[in-house]
Amino acid sequence: MGAKGEKVALKPAGDLEVPDNPIVLFIEGDGTGPDIWRASRPVLDAAVAKAYRGAKKIVWREILAGEKAFKQTGHYLPDETLAALREYRVAIKGPLTTPIGGGFRSLNVTLRQVLDLYACIRPVRYYAGVPSPLKEPDKINMVVFRENTEDVYAGLEWPAYSDEARRLIDFMNRELGCAIDTGAAIGIKPMTERCSKRLVRRAVRYATERALASVTLMHKGNIMKYTEGAFQNWGYEVALEEFEGKVISEAEVGSRYNWQAPPGKVVIKDRLADNLFQQVLLRPDEYQVIATPNLNGDYLSDALAAQVGGLGMAPGANVGDECAVFEATHGSAPKYAGQDKVNPCSVILSGAMLLEYLGWHEAAQLIHASLPRTLQAGVATYDLARLLPGSKEVSCSAFGQALVEHM
Repeated sequence: MGAKGEKVALKPAGDLEVPDNPIVLFIEGDGTGPDIWRASRPVLDAAVAKAYRGAKKIVWREILAGEKAFKQTGHYLPDETLAALREYRVAIKGPLTTPIGGGFRSLNVTLRQVLDLYACIRPVRYYAGVPSPLKEPDKINMVVFRENTEDVYAGLEWPAYSDEARRLIDFMNRELGCAIDTGAAIGIKPMTERCSKRLVRRAVRYATERALASVTLMHKGNIMKYTEGAFQNWGYEVALEEFEGKVISEAEVGSRYNWQAPPGKVVIKDRLADNLFQQVLLRPDEYQVIATPNLNGDYLSDALAAQVGGLGMAPGANVGDECAVFEATHGSAPKYAGQDKVNPCSVILSGAMLLEYLGWHEAAQLIHASLPRTLQAGVATYDLARLLPGSKEVSCSAFGQALVEHM
């Protein structure tokens, strides 16, 4: 096994070719990012070592983004970082700070768009021992596939009273018969057939490969008929045309099978966004995979995370056809930076997703099994310990070590 590591390659069919010593890039992140990464990396290394007895090993290589990158290079997202991500294909990162209401644009959004990481994948599941506001959180086991490159997150917006906003408003009022106040701020919501279909395609493929019960298209097409309504229509098209024989529409289940889905078929259904927020609370076990436009997916994935312990327990990945970046889904929490205090599970569980992406499922499963053992042993970081009577509050790094001990 080469000490320097080897690149993850892409086969002609699009599958990964993963060596036993893959080079995986990491970005520490801002604020609490360095604390979390120091706690997470040993957990991932221990899982790989235990699962494969030294036959496999990740070779970590740091790249820069965010505040650390700016201090060293004068750029928040250096060109060298983007080039490395394209070359090595797989990376994991901590949280990156994004100013609110001004300043530089979100680095997370920039990464997704520049690298065409079109699928934000957020699995949400309950781990025994995690405090939850629900009576039956164990019923939650869903994966949200959120379109990652367009919708209102495309960044096409202009401030109120700006020349750009005035010109656009003038055109829309004059040429399109609109009646927009001339002092309005303006944003544009582009949604395309190509991007909608590739997102739903990935979600349906995920469900069919794992024999899951359903894929739900989340949208607000009753109001935004030509954007989110189109997302629904395009989603049904790609599912029913490209996965013929493997899927069935909910309408057909009702009309032909008296609402009893035939064995071996993934049911394709859709729900209005506001209704789905209610459904995942009242009937969560009816939903396995949810495919959604960008903004809806952001809201839903965070709301689901709250039901199983919060964003500190929520992993995520930004995946495209060429590369993937796994990430903490929470913010950088700068007030806790350097205190070795915060919950590292978001990065650790994102690391488990990374292992699964590499095909190293045995190592990932060790992490999934260790987490409930650790919590049930009464070991937790402050955010969970305050909700678990009798538990022992430990530091970020000590919690990572406890996960290793419970593997």
